[in-house]
Amino acid sequence: MFEAENVREWIGLPVVDQNGDKIGTLESLYFDTASDVPTFATVHIGILGGQKLVFVPLAGAVVAPKHLKVQYDKKLVKDAPFIATDGALDAASEPAVFAHYGLAHETGSNGERRLGRR
Repeated sequence: MFEAENVREWIGLPVVDQNGDKIGTLESLYFDTASDVPTFATVHIGILGGQKLVFVPLAGAVVAPKHLKVQYDKKLVKDAPFIATDGALDAASEPAVFAHYGLAHETGSNGERRLGRR
């Protein structure tokens, strides 16, 4: 395994926790707007009628040939803030995503968003 530098290539592949338990499927990436570094991923979880996209930090994530391994427990990730499968993270919900993982959230110097999706 190696660090997830070009994680975009793993979209559509499984995401597993630090124990190797499958969480869901990598759906999209959210970049830090100041550094342009992928900071969070959304993971598609659930079954028909209960599908959603949960957020998980990419810090410490590593990739293997067939999955992305994150450094957070499956239960913590599944309880994370989420959006609908056709939704987007709004600015007001952004601090809750960081807080769920005990991470500091700071806006830009002019109050701009910290995360942007690509």
